[in-house]
Formats: sequence, C-alpha cells, structure tokens
Amino acid sequence: MSSLFSFTILGLFTGAAYAIAASGLVLTYTTTRVFNIAHGAFGMVLAFMFWDFTQRQGLNVFLSLFLVLGVVAPAIGWFIQRFVTRGLGEGPVSVALVVTVGLFVGLIGLAQQVWPPEPRTVPPFMPESGIQLGDTYVTAHQIITIVVSIVVALGLYALLNKTRIGTAMRASVDNPELLRLFGGKPDTVAALSWAIGISLAGLGGILLVSVIGLSYFELTLLVVNAYAAAMLGRLKSLPLTFAGAMGLGILQSFAVAYLPSEGSLAGVRAVVPALFLFVVIVAMPQAQLRIGQVKGIVSAPQPSLLRSFAWGGALLLLVALLVGGGMSTANLLLVGTAATYAMVMLSLVLLTGYGGHVSLSQLTFAGVGALAYAKLDTPNLAGLLIAAGIAAGVGALVALPVLRLTGLYLALSTVAFGVLMDKMIFQAEFAFGFNGTLEANRLSFFGNAVESTGGYVVVMTFFFVLMAIALLVLRRGPLGRLLIAMRDSPAACGTLGLDMRWFRVALFGLSAGMAGLAGALFAGLRGTIGAADFQFFNSLPLLLLAVVFGVTSVTGATLGGIGLMLLPVMQSNNPGIAGLIFAILGFGAVALGRDPNGLANMMFKLGNRLRAEAGPRLRERLPALPVVGGRRMRDEPAAGEPVEGQPVHLSDSTPEPPAGKVPAHVV
Repeated sequence: MSSLFSFTILGLFTGAAYAIAASGLVLTYTTTRVFNIAHGAFGMVLAFMFWDFTQRQGLNVFLSLFLVLGVVAPAIGWFIQRFVTRGLGEGPVSVALVVTVGLFVGLIGLAQQVWPPEPRTVPPFMPESGIQLGDTYVTAHQIITIVVSIVVALGLYALLNKTRIGTAMRASVDNPELLRLFGGKPDTVAALSWAIGISLAGLGGILLVSVIGLSYFELTLLVVNAYAAAMLGRLKSLPLTFAGAMGLGILQSFAVAYLPSEGSLAGVRAVVPALFLFVVIVAMPQAQLRIGQVKGIVSAPQPSLLRSFAWGGALLLLVALLVGGGMSTANLLLVGTAATYAMVMLSLVLLTGYGGHVSLSQLTFAGVGALAYAKLDTPNLAGLLIAAGIAAGVGALVALPVLRLTGLYLALSTVAFGVLMDKMIFQAEFAFGFNGTLEANRLSFFGNAVESTGGYVVVMTFFFVLMAIALLVLRRGPLGRLLIAMRDSPAACGTLGLDMRWFRVALFGLSAGMAGLAGALFAGLRGTIGAADFQFFNSLPLLLLAVVFGVTSVTGATLGGIGLMLLPVMQSNNPGIAGLIFAILGFGAVALGRDPNGLANMMFKLGNRLRAEAGPRLRERLPALPVVGGRRMRDEPAAGEPVEGQPVHLSDSTPEPPAGKVPAHVV
C-alpha cells in the first residue's frame, strides 16, 4: 500500500509538469491555430538558461526564475509570433508543422553550440524540505510542482473565460478582422499568447530538469507526453488537458512500478505516453473540413518525359563515372547513403509535396523495409518488392485508425508510431537481435549477386531514377491532378463528392512503400543494419532538408539526399560547430518553410532567367543567314506577321469584318 501511494505521488508530480507544458501548448494553439512542435525545445533551452544563471553565473534562484520566465521567455514568444509564426494559422497545416519542426531542430543545435555536452546538474527547489506521509516522503519540489500546475490551470481558465483579454484571444482566432473592427489588436493578442506559452514551456522544463537532468533530447522529446495530454483536451479544453496530464503521469508511474523490466512487456514501460497519444487521436471525433478561400501552392515546373529520361540517364552516367574513377569504398558507401536518403525524400515529395500531408517518422518506414528485407533473407527482386509491400502495409495501418482525421492529427499519429517503433520494435531482441544488429545480403538478379560496392551503388541509383520517373508520370496524370486538388482545397473536393479518406490511406501506404524500398536497398548496401540507423529523431532533419531543397520536385529530393549524407560528415570533420550546423539547418527550414518548392525552384528560376538573357545575345552574335524564299532562315517573323505571345491587331490593310463576325486568323 505504501508503494502504491509513493508511485501515485510520483505520478502526480510528473503529471503536474506535463500539465504545465501542455497548458502552454493548448494556449498557443487555441489563440493562433499553430501547433508548436518545438514547445519542448523551447522548454529545454530555457532550462539550460536557468542552469546558466543559477549555477554558472551564481545568481539567486528567484532572480533567475524572474529573468528566464518573466523577461527572456516572453521576449522569445513575442519574436517568434512577430517574425516566424505570424499568419501560419491561416495557411496549410503542413506549412505550420514544417516551420515548427525547423524550430525544434534549430533550438537543439543552438543549445548544443552554446552549451557543449558536459555533465550538468540542477538541484531541486528547497532540497532539504519535505513532509512525511506515512511511509512516503514527499519533497518540497514535488509539492511546489503540483501546486504550481493547479495555479497555472486555474489562472489560464480564468484568463480565457473571465477577462476581456481572454475574450480577445479567442476572438482573434475565430475572426481577427472583426476583432480589429471593434478596436482589438489581433497581432498583440497573439504575441501575448505566445509569450505566456513559451514561459509555461520554460516553467515545465525547469521543474523537470532536476529529475530528468539537462539533456538536449530527453527534455525536448518529453513534449510528446504533453501532446497526449493536450489531445485529450482536444487542444481547447484546459480542464481536460489538466486531467489528461495527471492521468498520464500516474499511468506512466504505475507502468514503471508494476510492469516487468524484462520480457515482451518491458518496452511498454517506455512508450506509455506514445500509446496514450495514439489512443486519444484514434478516439477523437471527425475532423471538420476547413472551408474558405482556395489557397493553392505554386509547384515547381514538371519536366517532360523525354527530359526526365535524359536527366536520369545523365545521373546514371555520372555515378558510373565516379565508380569507374577508382572512388574508395568509404566514399562509395556515402554515395549509396545519399541515394537512400534521396529515395526516402521522393516518398516525401509524394506525401507532402503533392498530397499536403506531413510524416514525422518517414525514416521509420525505411527501417521497416530494411528489417523485413533482412528477415526474409531473400536477396532478389521478389524479396525487395515484398519488403516494400510490408512497409506499405504498415504505413496504411498507421493511417487507417485515423481515417476520419486530417492534417495535424495524421502527423501526430506518425510521431506516436515513430516512438513506438523505436522503443518497442527496433530495440527488441526479436527485431535486430541481441546485439542490436542484423545481417543483410546484397541484391541479386537471376541468381547473380551484385558483389562490388560500386556496382551496387549504380543499381541503387537506377532504382532512384526509376522511382523519380514514375513519380513524375503520376504527377502529370489524372491522379497527380487529383492529389494537387485535394492538397489545395479539401473542402472543395469534399463538396464535389470525392471520398478522400481511403485515397489518403492509399497515399500513406504508397509513400511508406517507397521509403521501405529505399531501406531494403540500404540494408543490402551496408551488409549490417541496426536500430540506430532508423531512429525517430533522424526523420526530422530528413523532412527539413527535403523542404529546404524543395519537397515538391525530384531535383529537391536529389539535392536533399546529398545534403543529408554530408551532414554527419561535416559534423565529424568540424565537431566544434556540430551544433551550429543543426541550427543553420533548422532555422533555414523556418525561413524556407512557407515555400515548399525550396532552393530547387530558385535554381529553376535562375536557369530560366539566364536563358532569357543569354538567348537574345546569342542570336545577335550569330552571323547573318542566307535568304531562302524571301525570308531569312533565322526565326524572325516576316513583316506584318503576328509574333507568338503578342496580341494580334487588325492592320489598316485588313478589311473590316462584318458586324458580329471575327476573322478566322484573329481567333
């Protein structure tokens, strides 16, 4: 009985910290319609700042709390709303998710650069104080956390429902223009919401840091637990959010206490919040379609089929020349890794660029394909396709439970899926074995295995080119046009009677199958694979680089695969700026997140401009061509002949047409 009471107190303490973080998340979403994936990353950075003030600079604890939560956090919130998330709530959900994921990664890189890895500790508040309840000793820090969470919940509820500023916060979401007509200031209200939300993220991080420790990833990914609590409140009910956080904390504490630490149920202890999140998402009611102005995304230009084959052949030739040029095995493995990442990014081009949905665990689907390929031990085309089919089935199963939901909920379901796969499947002995690695053979054709690393890299490049051409053919066909229509205006498609639910499941399945195919080829390239190759967190830089280089084009996927391959190389060669590289990647995605065409589209525009400027100059420098049939052979129009792209006017010599008729050549 005493142990039950002890774990209940521990669960209430953990749930109280979750409730504080989740309340800030709900506040920013309720008032701005932006779901802040980086909420935990802000809490992590502010916890490091609190340690800096108290431990390194020796400031008073209360003064440090005031500086962090009353000055720095509100200033960060104002800056983020003013220059980063302003207007994101009115756009596609995918754009808001990408921008906040960029903040997520950028803040982790910034923290690593400012506070390099080293042992750090933050003592709890009033460490020598506490009360004895029976056989259980409750620390003052735990009591403070529970009391503060109750005060925060009551204070936010009163703010939103009993004050004029709270009414303005809710009105700024429903109709900001009407609020402005009544003298309100929607931007100021949104900035205030973000200031309070970031302060609450920092408060939650500071209260938990003495238990978890100053860890870049543990504190940041802890926000997944806050997601679960916020989802129980449907991102709008603070009382339900508070109850969900407390219930989740107790459930997690009991799982640690009473579930076995070994065996098949051992992994459940670490994934209770992810399971809770997934169950809550599945149980949520039908998502309503957002009705309003149709806002399309201008996609990158699509090349013709002939040009696609030409560029694909050029890429194959380039890789073959690199292989034949005596490239070392280590560099060949890097080229093959770039091809793997590029293929996974092609799956994001289909899902995010064309379909408008975001997956935050796409590399996990690649891991499913790699695991299936290695377990099947059938290193031929049949085994490769079966592995891709298994990954496609898993992707469809992930989307199937949330068949009624869209946008944000689908993305969060992939978060839960990625965490579940990391903790329960990939780390289990039946998956990658006791030592965490699994052997895989290279692909064979008609019984002949591709033994050389260079030859296998060429095969991987061929599969990439094949997938890219198939994707472009799909985009130019009726299915591609349907995808774009559903991405730009789901409400319009719904009014036309299109059933988007099963189409969305099929889209998720096809995208996961493409990623699984890439993972299976990667397994053959490496020979041995492990759980570390497909961690959930690695899917976030993959998504960001796909967006930075252009998630709507094959060119963007190609450049993104090369960039992601070079990322760890640059970090290992320059360990002093490893965090800075991540910060540049994350904040670069924030800057380019509103334009999913990315750097690739800028390259297309630059190429078109150079051709437009160089073309006339080149024609001017050409020698005069002989006259044939009364006209020069150069493509100059004859006198009086209409010029393509210019309006046609009736000349004085053209007879006036009868009333109501138009000359045929004008039409």
